[in-house]
Amino acid sequence: MNADAVLIYDGECPYCSVAATALKRLDDVEAISWYDDAAQEFLAAQFDEVPFAMVLVDRTEGQVYAGGAAAKELADRAGTPGIVGSLVRDNYDTIAKAVGLASGRGRDPDDFHSVYPLETAAADLFERLASNAEPHPADLS
Repeated sequence: MNADAVLIYDGECPYCSVAATALKRLDDVEAISWYDDAAQEFLAAQFDEVPFAMVLVDRTEGQVYAGGAAAKELADRAGTPGIVGSLVRDNYDTIAKAVGLASGRGRDPDDFHSVYPLETAAADLFERLASNAEPHPADLS
């Protein structure tokens, strides 16, 4: 069964602590690598470009959370204290850059940190996105 919420994350990041912690607590969110073709197509349809950022897509709410907003939403859904969600949101760029540097990724996240309405063209691609996603990817364990 496909989830109604999918996290698009950096699949080459060896340690995505925010996503890993949150996803271990959530049964209704699946994850897909940013590098997956379905993720690339979805992002292009949603944003008219393919931002390099953590993105949480919630089909039921019709919302797309990006960057710091996605990290905060994951923390909130996982039931972490409000201050943790705020710290994660406010420090998303710093955390993402540090993880990228430590992993040798050599790429900083793009500046997308808001909540966006789910665009119709992107919503039409959600089924493929969800079918390519998995509940607890090994690289987020």
